Amino acid sequence: VDAINLLNIYPESIPVWLDGWVPVNSGYFVGNLGPGRMDFRYFAFGNLLAVLFGLATDEQSQQIMNLYEERWDDLVGATPVIICYPATSREKWAYTTGSDPKNLPWSYHNGGHWPCLLWAFVGAAIRTGRHSLAKRTLDMAIEKFPRDNWPEYYDGCKGTLIGRRANLKQTWSASALIVAYRLLEDPDSLPIFESINF
Repeated sequence: VDAINLLNIYPESIPVWLDGWVPVNSGYFVGNLGPGRMDFRYFAFGNLLAVLFGLATDEQSQQIMNLYEERWDDLVGATPVIICYPATSREKWAYTTGSDPKNLPWSYHNGGHWPCLLWAFVGAAIRTGRHSLAKRTLDMAIEKFPRDNWPEYYDGCKGTLIGRRANLKQTWSASALIVAYRLLEDPDSLPIFESINF
């Protein structure tokens, strides 16, 4: 295809916060809401699964993990792993969430930190040879999740607060830690993700 602007993205649609936020040699897949309607926020689960299941090229996978290394405080913070960055607020929050009080900025699906994403992060880190990142996040989780009674999610831009409406004793939070631990302790189990082809 010889289109100059294949995705119909115009400079005016690129948010100001993005300028300078993505370091050199880093990158990520943006959300596509429709023709010419991109959501430029970083969505963790989609990007991590793209790495884990080989939907991202090796170069793209490295760029995604470079982004985590360079923007650790934004994307991991005190609790692995933030679901999306940055949170929306004001008019965009009202439009995007329908003024949902559970999705206030830096909470729940609007920038909350979700323990259930841990396994995907650890798997993606291992797949790209970033064992130190995998261990760092797993160590954080092992210390924090059981102490906090396995919350569903954490609030705050750094994930320091148990979610104001989070359910406790969540099996998916515990399962994510178990799977992440298993992936790190037995990297030979990682090829199961490579055997799934799209």
